[in-house]
Amino acid sequence: VQHLRGMFAFAIWDEREKSLFLARDRVGKKPILFSHQTNGDLIFGSEFNALLKYPSVSREVDFSAIDNYLTYLCVPAPQTAFKQIRKLEPGHWLLWKNGEIKTQRYWQPDFSKKIKVSEEEAIEETTRILRESVKLRMISEVPLGAFLSGGVDSSVVVALMAQESSQPVKTFSIGFEEEDFSELKYAKTVANHVGAEYNEFIVRPNALEVLPTLVEHYGEPYADSSAIPTYYVSKETRKFVTVALNGDGGDESFAGYERYVAMSLAEKYRKIPAVLRKGLIETSVGLLPNPKQFRSRVKSLKRFVESGSLDNVERYLGWMSAISPGLKNDLVSDQFKSHLNGTKPIDVLKKWFDKTEDLDVIDATMLTDQMTYLPNDLLVKVDIASMANSLEARSPLLDHNIIEFAASLPQNLKVNGKETKYLLKKIAAKLVPKEVIYRRKMGFGVPIGKWLRNEMKDFVKENLLSERFAKRGLFQQNKIADIIQQHNEQKNDYGTQIWTLLMLELWFQRFID
Repeated sequence: VQHLRGMFAFAIWDEREKSLFLARDRVGKKPILFSHQTNGDLIFGSEFNALLKYPSVSREVDFSAIDNYLTYLCVPAPQTAFKQIRKLEPGHWLLWKNGEIKTQRYWQPDFSKKIKVSEEEAIEETTRILRESVKLRMISEVPLGAFLSGGVDSSVVVALMAQESSQPVKTFSIGFEEEDFSELKYAKTVANHVGAEYNEFIVRPNALEVLPTLVEHYGEPYADSSAIPTYYVSKETRKFVTVALNGDGGDESFAGYERYVAMSLAEKYRKIPAVLRKGLIETSVGLLPNPKQFRSRVKSLKRFVESGSLDNVERYLGWMSAISPGLKNDLVSDQFKSHLNGTKPIDVLKKWFDKTEDLDVIDATMLTDQMTYLPNDLLVKVDIASMANSLEARSPLLDHNIIEFAASLPQNLKVNGKETKYLLKKIAAKLVPKEVIYRRKMGFGVPIGKWLRNEMKDFVKENLLSERFAKRGLFQQNKIADIIQQHNEQKNDYGTQIWTLLMLELWFQRFID
């Protein structure tokens, strides 16, 4: 496995040794699920539906996995929603012999060894590795294109593809009728600039049509709503090409999320005397009205101040939680709590923050992202949404050579003052127009809050306020009804929380009932 590059998940049966060797790629682009039976048998595959066909694999629910799902929108490896099925973690191999299994990690990025390098040298070397990574992923016997969001990462990939290709690169972009969520004008600017062929699709929300398909393919509860546009862009792209390159992984290696700056600022904020922090700053910010829109600076400020005094792990948990610990405690029933075995969602993150005590807070957060958020949420989303449409998605920025080189770079080349993704933006600015690069990050969000109030309002009631949902005994029905009402009356935005509960209920209906 040390000699392989890119994405893989495979099994090798050794006839002489009577042993089975399973391995998963370093970052976890491809899945391996397995069930180690009490009699020593090993059942393995890449989809839940395959394992669940085997008579002795039980559908018993792992409630600590569901607890983690309510926090993270997904079930973190090695857990799955089923007690008897586990995930092989990214960067691991598994050996089965004589009914026994052994697993081992074979790769992890190292942030501790920093190189001395000037900004110009870093730009030159990063561009060289990126170009090589893109070039390798353009080797294909079938039609090839690229997802183009109009963000920094996919713009760099498309620009380098255009330089390496003798024909115009086919690009595919998706947008919404809601302007807040659309980056199409930037995607078009990039395509025109590099001479690529531009194809755009506007998604009109028919979530009801696509939800059963998503629930079926993901196989366990999964509530990252950007799975919907990812599914649609894969579906449309597949009409033209069989392989599509994307920009996944740029944020985690080159520090693209605002939370990296926020984590660094919070370290300074914690040094302000508590009397000033609590008495003056937190009180003043608390008086600001709650904004109605999905994205707003006031919302970000409130979240920052609420979590600014916490330690690194708790603060990061607060920012990454779909349903905050306080709200979750109100929503779940005593019956649900009785199923939990003492594990807590924070354990998933603590494991990594504990290993990074010697690192700067930004490096520690980036490693945690690479080991949790990236493989458990983002890569699962893209792999399932693309494979459901028979489209192969390739990610040049997830090449381990890029991840390792980026980890060795000094901090100021990734976050410089308040500028995130400093180095990659410098590279991008040499390839595409600057107005595309230097703007606030949008992410791949969808207007679920609006959908749940309008087109999906009745569907939510039919599922979350039903007798069937109540009988599961997992939630306090009056609290669920309350957040739905507050959301519909626009008193508060509970879009993410309602969506998370809805996807859980649809999974129960399909896989457990």
